[in-house]
Amino acid sequence: MYKNIYLKKGKDESLMRFHPWVFSGAVHHTDEGIEEGDIVNVVTAEGKFVGIGHWQIGSIAVRMLTFGDSPASVEIWRSRLLSALNVRRAIGLADNPDNNTYRLVHGEGDNLPGLVVDIYGKTAVMQAHSVGMHMCRAELAEALMEVMDGRIDNIYYKSETTLPFKAELGQENGYLYGGDGDNIATENGLKFHVDWLKGQKTGFFVDQRDNRSLLEKYSHGRKVLNMFCYTGGFSFYAMRGGALSVHSVDSSAKAIELTRKNVALNFPGDKRHEAFCDDAFKFLDAADGQYDLIILDPPAFAKHRGALHNALKGYSRLNGRAFEKIQSGGILFTFSCSQVVTKDNFRNAVFTAAAMAGRRVRILHQLHQPADHPINIYHPEGEYLKGLVLYVE
Repeated sequence: MYKNIYLKKGKDESLMRFHPWVFSGAVHHTDEGIEEGDIVNVVTAEGKFVGIGHWQIGSIAVRMLTFGDSPASVEIWRSRLLSALNVRRAIGLADNPDNNTYRLVHGEGDNLPGLVVDIYGKTAVMQAHSVGMHMCRAELAEALMEVMDGRIDNIYYKSETTLPFKAELGQENGYLYGGDGDNIATENGLKFHVDWLKGQKTGFFVDQRDNRSLLEKYSHGRKVLNMFCYTGGFSFYAMRGGALSVHSVDSSAKAIELTRKNVALNFPGDKRHEAFCDDAFKFLDAADGQYDLIILDPPAFAKHRGALHNALKGYSRLNGRAFEKIQSGGILFTFSCSQVVTKDNFRNAVFTAAAMAGRRVRILHQLHQPADHPINIYHPEGEYLKGLVLYVE
């Protein structure tokens, strides 16, 4: 039997529209003895049962799991994971011999708030962003093995850096099932090494798959600069697309090492590619008219609303430098993965950069996250990846 949290009067309106978060300011009081990570009943001021969710400390007090019913958590995991798999099969990602890399669970977008699961061949990398999902990791892993039905052999749990540090969980990353799986995965026929042990996120940026494919179509005969390259995803797509040259830049020596390995895996001995460990702005300063296709895919400039103003200045400065350096007739792929930066915010920052640089710029494409990173229609905050493809005269 779950304990109750009671809402203030009138604070159930967003829940009536199935928004999956209860903010701390909406909570009137709680039953005694509730601990972070517990599943709780959410009850209105009038005593009406709304649904169940994970209780946590912070601005988001409850992440809703169900509305209007209260099944056992094990049954929730099984049914939601199966639903997520069916979506990936419907969009042609799961069970695709040319692509064994995809996001199986995208938090609120798959009605499993606080949980991310990425698939790399026979290994699932599971990541909790809430204490509640962390507490349920064993049940989740068991349900995942059952639902995937032989598609995976390993589950690696990687949540050291994503759980609230104040929870003091002493969490360590490690395998929940299997271990030491092959770390070479395939995306659209291209192979790459995945460092889920020490790499960023779950080991690879799965969310740029469709945008990498688009870049491939623009790469033929061009001199390409891939800034913030991380593992080199855009770089080896550009090479397959027929780029004359591809330069990959990242401030992390480990990322550059992995980029070189990934390029060699697909194009051994190919002299078109060079990788540089350098600061983005310093490298762009020295790149006078050398490139006619530039990719800007920086890490999140703003992780909370208070950093928005400085983030937008950062995007304008970075894109301005690219506008100054790119050849006439060049193509710029530019992105923001900051959730608090809206599409309009980002577009205005890039507009400012173009105006300051005095370049004529046309928007060719407006990009976003792929279908395996779905957005719950009741949770617009789930739309985080924004991108523009620009033609620069």
